[in-house]
Amino acid sequence: MTERYRAVAAVLIQVFFLNIAVSLAKLVLGYATGAVSIVSDGLHSLTDSFSNIVALIGVRVARKPPDADHPYGHRKFETISAAAIAAFLLLVMIEVGRAAWLRLQHGGAPRVTGISFAVMLGTIAVNLLVTTWESRAGERLGSEVLRADAMHTRSDVFTSLTVIAALIGSRLGHPLLDPVAAFVVVGFIGYAAWEIVRSTSDILADRIVIAEDGVRDVVMRVPRVLGCHQIRTRGSADYVFLDLHIWMEASTPLETAHAVSHEVKDRLMQAFPQIGDAIIHIEPPPRDSRD
Repeated sequence: MTERYRAVAAVLIQVFFLNIAVSLAKLVLGYATGAVSIVSDGLHSLTDSFSNIVALIGVRVARKPPDADHPYGHRKFETISAAAIAAFLLLVMIEVGRAAWLRLQHGGAPRVTGISFAVMLGTIAVNLLVTTWESRAGERLGSEVLRADAMHTRSDVFTSLTVIAALIGSRLGHPLLDPVAAFVVVGFIGYAAWEIVRSTSDILADRIVIAEDGVRDVVMRVPRVLGCHQIRTRGSADYVFLDLHIWMEASTPLETAHAVSHEVKDRLMQAFPQIGDAIIHIEPPPRDSRD
């Protein structure tokens, strides 16, 4: 687990500096040309950097081992930090919407040059690289904070494409497309925030992680086990807690029953390496199953 957290942190640190470079390029260009759509996109990108910092803090706390106050460990702090990314996105939505509304009220047209297109296309290329790299790292390391951050950065690609379309429209004599594009950016940001909230809430609400049928198939292959029920899993994709009840003959010696429960646990953890711990309850089968 320690090596995993180090790997996640290393990815976040590298992505942080790339996000800073992208956001600064957009903000400098946006304020220099007066394009509210580019400024909005720059603010959106800037939240990527803030998100990286929040994620690093969450990962640092999550790597702590279980203690007396947290017997299940601190893994959910990584999930909480992923949820904090959604909060940053909501703040950006408000700021971008406000700026777009002011431009609609007071008018104005951005100065569009070849440099504007070059910078926006360059930042899109960087964001595509970051999204692909971070998403793959998130899948490889089973990190929802990396997947959430990659999703956040992916939304930057769509917003930047929208901004480029607005710049083309402004250059052709339609400056109204600049604030309209900013509102489209708000939509993309809102969708990214919703996706992050949905994925993190599943973990925080202890939604099932491993299908019951898969667990049952493993358990029923263990000799002396007559059946199982009350299979429950919770946690994140890479760190799962499992508990279940297995049925054994009432006359089974305690020592034998204990050995069988350990075999059940070992087989489950071998079949599902993401299981951090499993609790096996032993009980006789229900009367109706013995009749």
